[in-house]
Amino acid sequence: MRKNQWASSLGFLLATAGAAIGLGNLWKFPYLMGKNGGFPFLIAYLIFIVILGIPVMMLEMSLGRYTGKDPVSSYKQIHPKAGITGLCGVLAAFIILSYYSVIGGWILKYIFSYATSFQAPADFNAFIANGPESVFWHLIFMACTIGICLKGISGIEKASKIMMPALFLLLIIIIIRNVTLPGASEGLKFMFLPGSIEEQSFSLSSISAALGQVFYSLSLCMGITITYGSYLSKGENIPKSCTRVAIMDTTLAVLAGIAIFPAVFSFNLEPEQGPSLIFGTLPHVFSAMSGGAVFALIFFILVFFAAVTSAIALLEVVVSYAMNRWNWKRSHAVLGIGTAIFLLGIPSALSFGPLSDFQIAGYSFFDLVGLLTDNLLLPLGGILMCIFVGWKWDANHLVEEMKDGCPGFRIQKLWIACIRYITPVLILIVTISGFINIYQTITG
Repeated sequence: MRKNQWASSLGFLLATAGAAIGLGNLWKFPYLMGKNGGFPFLIAYLIFIVILGIPVMMLEMSLGRYTGKDPVSSYKQIHPKAGITGLCGVLAAFIILSYYSVIGGWILKYIFSYATSFQAPADFNAFIANGPESVFWHLIFMACTIGICLKGISGIEKASKIMMPALFLLLIIIIIRNVTLPGASEGLKFMFLPGSIEEQSFSLSSISAALGQVFYSLSLCMGITITYGSYLSKGENIPKSCTRVAIMDTTLAVLAGIAIFPAVFSFNLEPEQGPSLIFGTLPHVFSAMSGGAVFALIFFILVFFAAVTSAIALLEVVVSYAMNRWNWKRSHAVLGIGTAIFLLGIPSALSFGPLSDFQIAGYSFFDLVGLLTDNLLLPLGGILMCIFVGWKWDANHLVEEMKDGCPGFRIQKLWIACIRYITPVLILIVTISGFINIYQTITG
């Protein structure tokens, strides 16, 4: 038995699902559905989950178990020049957590506000413009993340076993409340009934958005699945585990839409809003409901559970690398790296207040670090992954790894074809689309 290993298959499954299920499901997926036509976007997303999400997750999980190492060491083991692939994932995890924690701090602020005053902060924009307060809640969220990671794999597993079932339960409570609102059926129609594609704003850019969301929602190429896979025991059915995680992740994303859109349509609001949908609009919706403060508190607690299970996964990626690379003790790695991530996140926390005038090529620091990960590190890591695993190395090694626990795995040729041909093309589409958006922002 390896030194670090999941205690149970259920714990592994819930931890991996928790890593994937985050703000990308509860906020970004409903927002993108609203912006890109509802039902057609959902269909495109489900297709890309099957042909992109699950094959890449299977690759990363089997590579992690095959090597038993962190992302950088795993890629170095298959090719001496492939370490850069894992390094892209480790850097992405480090940077993503720095601004992800800022948003996590906003969530904690709302939980505190509803728990103490039974209402949301008076003005969301005024709150995030308050630099010291935003930094304070960023610190509290990082402290929660660090506290769980200090306990190692057992801490992550125990937290996931509590938070993931609670997340689904709380989401069901919100759904039951919101679908009973007057006019809520319009929100369900928007999600599940095909209408006029032209009227619903579905376009080629919507296809790219669906691709990018699969990448982001399943936490692909961030080193998370490799790291969690390295703690996986032999004999675990990897294809089945990846499929289950993808189903749980997609189910929660759809449930989040069911929880949010009925309320949005019931109150005649626009479904295409960004962060203000959760932090600005929904609090007004809750305030107009009977017992709204209670449901709002429940909602933000479930959002916190989703956020923190993803945050501990991002931190664990970097911690695992530091422990293997420099032989650091877990406590030193978690505290040192957690502190560094907190410090990097401070400019993001100040981007809406004291540093609001600081911009690079039209982007705030908060937006810039997201741009660096989403449009550079993650796509670069994904393309390098396909090159080294699909072409420079014999991917049949991972096929054999997957057959250990899934002897009936008979789609190896199709899986290898996905990694060699389909996945790189899809990643290039996302990358090119991202750079087009950057160009339009800079020149527009």
